[in-house]
Amino acid sequence: MKKITLALLLCSNLLLAENLSEKSVKIDGEKIAQDLLKTLGSNMKKHMKQGGVMDAVNFCTTNAYPLTQKVSDKYGKKIHIKRVTLKERNPANKANSKDIKALKALESSPNYIIEDKNSFTYYKALRIKKKVCLKCHGDIDKNTKLSKYISKTYPNDKATHYKMNDLRGAVVVEFLK
Repeated sequence: MKKITLALLLCSNLLLAENLSEKSVKIDGEKIAQDLLKTLGSNMKKHMKQGGVMDAVNFCTTNAYPLTQKVSDKYGKKIHIKRVTLKERNPANKANSKDIKALKALESSPNYIIEDKNSFTYYKALRIKKKVCLKCHGDIDKNTKLSKYISKTYPNDKATHYKMNDLRGAVVVEFLK
């Protein structure tokens, strides 16, 4: 635990520096994105094991966004974290025009950085790498209970029919200058 706390402290101190560089953004963006993915992934795994796909999807519906915000808040006011996609389930994760450009670049790259006058934005590709992800993002029509739950909870859901290694979206870490 001490190593993680120290690493986060060092990362936070570096990011608060006035002179952000593409290299530091790439290194720290990856660390921060991994922190979010570990947080979400460990919780999803726990709920999948505990109550199956319905428990996991219910957990995700009610907790993924607040957990993302909690991880973002941990890094202070100059760092913002979110998840985006071209095929959103939750409208809050819909890609904007800047995100769309990055998501297109992520089709052939594991990460992407955009710099503008106010920020550096790091994008980490989210790919379907585990078969368990396809339980909610693959062909869900076979699971009537899940299918009904998702269509009721997310009437405009577009986040299905993925295959292994498809680009699901991105974790976005924005570093304000």
